[in-house]
Amino acid sequence: MALSDFKISKAKPRDRAYKLYDSFGLFLQVNPGGSKLWRQKYTFFGKEKLLSHGPYPRVTLAQARQKRDEVRELLLEGIDPSTKRKLDKINAETMARTTFKLIAEEYIENMDERGRAPATMAKKDWILMDLAKPLHNRPINEITSAEVLYLLKAIEKSGRRETAKKMRSELSAVFRLAIVTLRCENDPTVAVKDALLPPKIKPRAAIIDEEVFGQLLRDFDEYTGWRIIIEVLTFQILTMTRPGEVRGAKKQEFDLEKRTWTIPAERMKMRREHKIPLSDQALKIVEDNWPEIEGADLIFPSLVSNRKWLSENAFNSALRRMGYTKDEVTAHGFRATASTILNTRGFNPEVIEAALAHQDQNQIRRTYNRATYFDQRAKLMQDWANLMDGFRENR
Repeated sequence: MALSDFKISKAKPRDRAYKLYDSFGLFLQVNPGGSKLWRQKYTFFGKEKLLSHGPYPRVTLAQARQKRDEVRELLLEGIDPSTKRKLDKINAETMARTTFKLIAEEYIENMDERGRAPATMAKKDWILMDLAKPLHNRPINEITSAEVLYLLKAIEKSGRRETAKKMRSELSAVFRLAIVTLRCENDPTVAVKDALLPPKIKPRAAIIDEEVFGQLLRDFDEYTGWRIIIEVLTFQILTMTRPGEVRGAKKQEFDLEKRTWTIPAERMKMRREHKIPLSDQALKIVEDNWPEIEGADLIFPSLVSNRKWLSENAFNSALRRMGYTKDEVTAHGFRATASTILNTRGFNPEVIEAALAHQDQNQIRRTYNRATYFDQRAKLMQDWANLMDGFRENR
């Protein structure tokens, strides 16, 4: 006869434990101390087994019957309920130990092994290890979109919209790693993508007037600080490169006979090798600064050690000492200077883009441009260097 709540409530403890049966193997075990525990007998491949469904009244009669029916469903599917319960417990404990920080550290290690640039790795580490600290001890599979949005909005409200956008992207990368390694089921950053305000884009300050640019070059000649800084800045402008690409320039990247500088992919923004034809003026700067000390391979080393890069701020600090504000010119802005002046003077825009290492979105055209524009770029680089000499001489 099936059990009822009334019958269960009337069951009194005895000297020995006894059972009150319900149906389909479910029974309530009444212990001498008065506790009442749900149990269920079942047979799997001819072997009788026993499951516990928890104490009464915390687990009600209706809940116990629901658990019983779930066991029967598993048996119909050929699954041993006891084994499944053990595996579910192991999985739950594993998920609880799989925190966001552990996955983030694994992601950073993967990116480092793939040869990401030091500056890129430093930014990833700052975002995931510092800004994302509130998520560190949370099981990654339990983090919600609401948590992510709260964290990103706090950064956004501080005025750092671009940082919030980059952080959402880095968080997403960590969640995607967790998904493909079966430690997370979804990426909660997807739902909040459109909730973030777009970054306020402020172009880097750049001089695009030829006369003003010429005055800057004359100011270079009058600079009383370390001459190496001026030579590096001039070389950067001549080659239309980024500060980080120049700061890391090494002997083995140059072919003085062929007059080329090949920047390896890991130091390029687009992560593809870039070969630059050197003008007479650029080649002379390289030859003048060629390191002769054994073990020293940096062309433009730090002022304190020939084995360390120049500091990231060295370029802009020199510009400030010359009296130029950050709203007037920055080292990163010199690429815009070259591009604007050359385009204004009617040089081939596609050759200019190739010289700037901008990646064409059309893959076929991109391959063609890289294969055919080298000679045109060599001429462009020499024309640009000659123009700079003319600007400097105010002619």
